[in-house]
Amino acid sequence: MKIDPSTLKITDMRFADIDGAPKRCTLIKIYTNQGLVGYGEVRDASSRTYAAMLKSRILGENPCNVEKIFNRIKQFGGDSRQAGGVCGIEVALWDLAGKAWGVPVWQLLGGKYRNKIRIYCDTDSEGGGRDMGKALKDRKAQGFTFMKMDLGIELLMDVPGALSAPLGFLEKMREYKKTVFTTPHGSIDPRAMRGEAYDLFNTAHPFTGIHITEKGLDYLENYMAECRAEVGYEIPIAIDHLGHIPVEDCIKLGKRLEKFNLAWMEDPVPWQYTDQYVKLANSTTTPLGTGEDIYLKENFMPLLESGALAVVHPDILTAGGILETKKIGDLAEEHHTAMAIHMAESPIACMAAVHVAAATRNFTALEVHSVDVPWWDSLVNGLPKPLVDNGYIAVPDAPGLGIESLNEDLIKEKLHEDFPEAWGDTSQWDKEWSNDRRWS
Repeated sequence: MKIDPSTLKITDMRFADIDGAPKRCTLIKIYTNQGLVGYGEVRDASSRTYAAMLKSRILGENPCNVEKIFNRIKQFGGDSRQAGGVCGIEVALWDLAGKAWGVPVWQLLGGKYRNKIRIYCDTDSEGGGRDMGKALKDRKAQGFTFMKMDLGIELLMDVPGALSAPLGFLEKMREYKKTVFTTPHGSIDPRAMRGEAYDLFNTAHPFTGIHITEKGLDYLENYMAECRAEVGYEIPIAIDHLGHIPVEDCIKLGKRLEKFNLAWMEDPVPWQYTDQYVKLANSTTTPLGTGEDIYLKENFMPLLESGALAVVHPDILTAGGILETKKIGDLAEEHHTAMAIHMAESPIACMAAVHVAAATRNFTALEVHSVDVPWWDSLVNGLPKPLVDNGYIAVPDAPGLGIESLNEDLIKEKLHEDFPEAWGDTSQWDKEWSNDRRWS
């Protein structure tokens, strides 16, 4: 059937929730009057309702008018996971636009700077620094040329005298962590994130009262030294998950880590605290990066204008989608800042990030958190397998995201227990309405 992009209309939107890829993912299909289907995704730990409530705003629209539709719905997004619906829909619109016009998304963004995308592999490990170093060494042997690892107070929880905090606070954290986090990768069970547990894990860094002692700093410095001793100094390593500690402790840690030639120290303090990023950047030569929880380009501006960041680190499914992330990368370049891309989702979000990475000049590396999930790249059809080959993903030339279809049998096998039906009827959202105008 020949597609007429000028008369293409959105007719339906449906969902499938899967688990373990590496986290919970809500996959989106947007259907059209000419048989084209676009694929999108709601970020982990976000509700499908954030997308479903927007269905009535997009029905009947031409999906090729991506920016027009995005400007209508972007007011319903917010920081961190609250933008999940807006971003997931935006990704599916670009997939449809590319399919309708017969070109890959990167071409619609202005063309590409590269034919393959460097992947950095976030790595978990039990034990000490030597164990983490060996795990990173294994990644290096698999062809990865860029690494990330965790280095923070989680490593110190069971080290006597390494942390100080209000008595009982750390014990509560350990207790709740067993019930709130359902996977080693940090998937959150929203049913457990209630009351005191919610308050505990949503207390901003300066307000927890947690501090790293000199013994704790010695431990983390030695951990990093052992890690580097195994993997060497030639390969970039970024660190994440420092923990909710104040900026003064981040300064102490940053200074201790300068000798290890880190790529960046990620999310040391809340992204909203621009003044603290400036203070930290002025106090250590360890590079700083943040951005995975920031929605819309204008919210990146204070940090970029401050000059505190070495790396801006948006997530496609948080930042506003494909085009907004491309704009963020361009803004970062104007402020002499590199862009990496956060990604801990399914191959749908991964390919959305691949197209942005291909089209953005100051891009450095894309996260993939699913290297140890053997079925991950089998969720989609039409892409090379393995999708990540020798540390890179090839940029596809096929229309849209480059995904031909979804593996429906595998999706049914991996459905989340809370939503045991794939692509169920969503007509209850067809007539959802409010006065959305933002001025009188």
